[in-house]
Amino acid sequence: MPLNQFIINDLNPSSPETLVKELQAVFKQLTYSHVPILKDRVYLGCLSETDVYCFESDQIVSDVLYAIEGFFVRDSTVWLDVLDAFAQNDSNIMPVLDAQNNYLGYYPLNDIISLFNKTPFFSEPGGIIVVEKNYNDFSFSEISQIVESNNAKLLGAFISKTENNLTQITLKIGNSGLSSVFQAFRRYGYTIISGHEDDGFMRTLKERSAYLDKYLNL
Repeated sequence: MPLNQFIINDLNPSSPETLVKELQAVFKQLTYSHVPILKDRVYLGCLSETDVYCFESDQIVSDVLYAIEGFFVRDSTVWLDVLDAFAQNDSNIMPVLDAQNNYLGYYPLNDIISLFNKTPFFSEPGGIIVVEKNYNDFSFSEISQIVESNNAKLLGAFISKTENNLTQITLKIGNSGLSSVFQAFRRYGYTIISGHEDDGFMRTLKERSAYLDKYLNL
């Protein structure tokens, strides 16, 4: 489903002539972190709830334009970049503009998160591994080769941390039995930061182990 089908337009953007107390009333009714501001149908940016409550209620938005945050995404922006825009701007609402800079509406954070949760990275059973290596020494092609050469399936991977020239990569492995994958990564000079099997797999393993113990004690 195209991401732009999730654009919502039920929040009327405010204008520079809007009173601050009107915005304060909007925030009391809604759970959004920001409200979009338009002037003559041109998107100016967003005002945050935190800032709005710091202003005098009888001021108008044009008096506080210095506090406007100009973040937005395009209607063609892919969902992972949209999710990154939410994180970068600490917002739960993301204005959407078309190629001509027309304001189309906004994405709510919850809708984008729900899309993320439906990806195989989260929805498919498997295990999570976090590996670390020097930034200049790792490649995703090498990581994929390591996983698949050990009869496992790579469901997803992303860089979860970069610090002091060391990069951590979080992997979702589709097949159970991660020990051979751990060993392979170590042979290639990766440090295993953490790794665990899917809870369902571990539960099944423990049940089978308990059954085997019971059988051997008969």
